[in-house]
This record gives sequence, C-alpha cells and structure tokens, in this order.
Amino acid sequence: MKAIRFARHGEPTDVLVVEDVSVPEPGEGQVRVRILQTPVNPSDLLYVRGHYAGVQPHFPAPTGFEGVGIIEALGPGVTEVTEGQRVSVVNGQGGNWAEYAVVPAGDLFLVPDGIPDDQVASFVINPASVILMVRHVLAVPQGEWLLQSAAGPELGRMVIRLAKRDGIRTVNIVRRRESAEELERLGADVVLVTADGPIDEQVRKVVDPAGVKYAIDPVAGETGTQIFKALHEDGRMLVYGSLTGEPIRVGDDPRFILAGRRILEVYWLGYWLPRLTDAQRRQLGQDIVDLMRAGVVETSPGRKYSLDDISEAVVQTEQKGRQGKVFLVPGGK
Repeated sequence: MKAIRFARHGEPTDVLVVEDVSVPEPGEGQVRVRILQTPVNPSDLLYVRGHYAGVQPHFPAPTGFEGVGIIEALGPGVTEVTEGQRVSVVNGQGGNWAEYAVVPAGDLFLVPDGIPDDQVASFVINPASVILMVRHVLAVPQGEWLLQSAAGPELGRMVIRLAKRDGIRTVNIVRRRESAEELERLGADVVLVTADGPIDEQVRKVVDPAGVKYAIDPVAGETGTQIFKALHEDGRMLVYGSLTGEPIRVGDDPRFILAGRRILEVYWLGYWLPRLTDAQRRQLGQDIVDLMRAGVVETSPGRKYSLDDISEAVVQTEQKGRQGKVFLVPGGK
C-alpha cells in the first residue's frame, strides 16, 4: 500500500515522502481500516516539524491523526465493531495518511450514515476540542464572555457557533480586518483586529474594564501574553497550541502575577480523550453528531489531494486566507 512517512523532522514539503509498505495486520483488540479521507491538520504539520510534544515519532514515522474509513479486518478479541462499518478513525500515533491503518477498536467513533465523509474525516480533533474546552474544561456559564485568538480558522468558527448556541458571548481576535464581518455573520459578538492595538487594552476598553473570565489561545508568544493580560483577576486561560513556537510571558508585569487568581493551563485532546469513561465517550460522540447536523461543529471542506500530491496539499493548507479544510484521499481524488 501507499503511505506517507518521514525519516526526520523538518519542513513537511522537504521530509514527507510516499512509500510502498506492507498492508498492516491488526493485533489483539485492533482493526484494520481502509482510509477514505484524512484531513491535513495543523497538529499533523507540527508533528512533522518536531514541535508536537504529545507524540514522539519512531523513524521512519507515519503521520495523520484522524480520518474516515471502512473497517476491513478485525483483530482477536474485537467485538464492539464489525467489518464493513464506516467509522471516524482516531490514530493517536499517526498513520492515517495511508491507504490502510491499524488502530485500537476503542479509538473508533461510529457515525450515522447521513453525515458526509469529509465531516466524518474531521469528526474528532476540532469538534471534540471545542466541546470539551468550552463545555467541560472551562465550563463557561451562559451569559459570560469567552475570549479567543485565531478566531478565523475552522476551530475558531466552531467556537463562535457553539457559544452562540449555548448563550455565551464571544470576543474574537483576528489578524485580517476583512475577517471581522464574516465572523460577525457567524454570530461573533465582538471582533478585534490585532493591528488596532494591544489585545488586552482593546478587550478591557470594548468588553469589560475588569477583563474576561474565560479565554482560549492556540498562538502563544506575544498574542498569548496579551490574552493572559486581558484576564479578569479570577480568569482562566486554556492554551491549546503554539503557532508561534514562542513562550507566553506571565511574569513581566507584577499586576498580573501578584494580584487575583488568574489560571493559565494547557489543553491537549490526547490527554482528555483517554480519560473519558465509555459513557462519556459515547456522549461526546453523540454531541458531535447532533451539533454537526445542526451546523455548529461542521467543517468547511476545501480542496482534496491524492497521497502523491502531499507537498501541494501542505502548501495549500498553510496558504494565508485559505478557505476550507484540505483533505487527502488515498484512493484518488
């Protein structure tokens, strides 16, 4: 079969190659899935670059953390799924950028037939993270403000729609002024542009002089630092990424470390998913289905590429102003 792998960390366009490898056989508790579609996510590219701390590759390493596929073979002891079922494939060690993948049966999500393949392919990483961060980890109450940076991409848009549905007000940070009107149509209450001044000053002037009690940030660096400074004295901030690769500075202003009870914490889906009980995992899957059908955590599909066109897919994924999620289609476009 064809599989995309990399033998060292580096720029994805330089180190990702398509190789012919043996079709894997499932072991105890595992299944083999024929991959139909798999998205190119920021976490995949961070992993290739060596900036993804949660999973350490063993070279030559496969990649691709989620996707949709058809179960083709069951390993010993698997009873919860059957051959021929279409499933959302969570691959915690990477390997979905391939024609076939072997994963633990317990890492699959069964999804109703009425949901399109491109939605099932991106069923978990963004939708589950949005639901867990907003409803469970932060548990933002109705009527409160939620501040987020990088509001323009897919996950940020999901946050806006979920918050609107749950009665939460959002203040959203973007770099491009032309994004503001579009996000407001989605339901964003406030959209601020980084070029208009420090984020914390804008937030306190426009939203609340005391700051916001809840915030999420995937950028870190100076943006994350300013998000932290925008917190209320009882505020909580989740960092779920580091697009800049730079630190958040929380100790350079004593007003924000020697007064109040501001909390800065990390959110990583790879930590939360394994800690869900079976009942909680089923409920999460049902919540995603319901919200996906309602268009709340729906992914905007973009261009699709074959495995052989991985370099083009990476370039398209990282193009500024790109619209829609980029997918790999192992069987061809």
